[in-house]
Amino acid sequence: MTASRITQIIAHPLRATLAKVQRTSQGDYPAIELVVVEVVTSDGVVGFGEALARRGAAGYARLIEEVLGPRLIGKAPADRRAHWKTMRAALSGRPGGQLVEAIAGVDIALWDIAGKQAGLPIHKLLGGIGRSEVAAYASSINWLDDATVEAEVAAALKAGFREIKVKLGHPLKDAIARARFVRKLAGDDISLYVDANWAYDVDDALIVGRALADLGYGFFEEPIAPHDREGYRRLAQHLPIRLAAGESDYVASEALIMLRDRSLGLIQPDVTRSGGITETWRIAELAAAFNTAYAPHVGWSGAICVAASLQLAAAAESFRTFECMVYENPLRDAFTHPIVGEGRQLTDGKLAVPQGPGLGIEIDRDALKRFRIA
Repeated sequence: MTASRITQIIAHPLRATLAKVQRTSQGDYPAIELVVVEVVTSDGVVGFGEALARRGAAGYARLIEEVLGPRLIGKAPADRRAHWKTMRAALSGRPGGQLVEAIAGVDIALWDIAGKQAGLPIHKLLGGIGRSEVAAYASSINWLDDATVEAEVAAALKAGFREIKVKLGHPLKDAIARARFVRKLAGDDISLYVDANWAYDVDDALIVGRALADLGYGFFEEPIAPHDREGYRRLAQHLPIRLAAGESDYVASEALIMLRDRSLGLIQPDVTRSGGITETWRIAELAAAFNTAYAPHVGWSGAICVAASLQLAAAAESFRTFECMVYENPLRDAFTHPIVGEGRQLTDGKLAVPQGPGLGIEIDRDALKRFRIA
């Protein structure tokens, strides 16, 4: 029997306008961009992956097809670690940025192929820990007016969420008032979290973090710039609330710094940024080794990111909670068969993990064509 080989790698740059603008402390996001990567093998198996490309998706697609893809054509798809190193070697310098995000799309597709060839979901290939469903939180309550926030919290509660994340920004008095307002709306039995998208400096973060702790919030995500490592150490020493971060980092060596110094209580790598399943699994395993909670970041991504993140969540020893996005996104909620990771699929505060081979989803090719950037 002839061994399977990679015959084609196709990058699909996509863009979709959102029905409702999403707002964080960093600004407004009226649209989603990403790249779907399609890897074809000689035995007819097709794998799909996703690369984070919030802006300039067409540039990512060109990098994948012209720089990464040719290095893998003719190679065995199962040699994923070798392929990761080969793609990483395409550019010199510190690991990160567009290159590692582009690698993520190819790597996820290779894992999808592996699962399909083995007839197993990816979480079983990773070793598995027996989960078929995962706890999930509603993400996120926008940094908008009170009326909008009240409606969004009510919708999350109606959907059955027992955990909700809130966006905060400036000014500080408004941020603290918003945290208090959401606690009043949700009640004391709902777990609440905050994402500041690094809106603050260390001193402002101390003020907000203490208020959040008093209000019983469970974690404070990206309160300061991700590269301010010393700032995170200071916050961890002085705040009685779990700090969360990791979505803005790329590889395991970066995660190791914040795991080793214990400045994080929750690490949140994004599989479409952190080099795909191969590198994100390294981060999840490091989190387990350092007894630190792991919660995959999903954010403004597509259905493939959701599916890959659910597979990782199902297998990770120190998994804590899953980010379930609750805004309308056509690259997520009308893009696959079956639909995956949607709030309307929640049961007892949990989401089911796809059990089909690979990612456990099939891509709607009509949607792939409809949202492709010309």
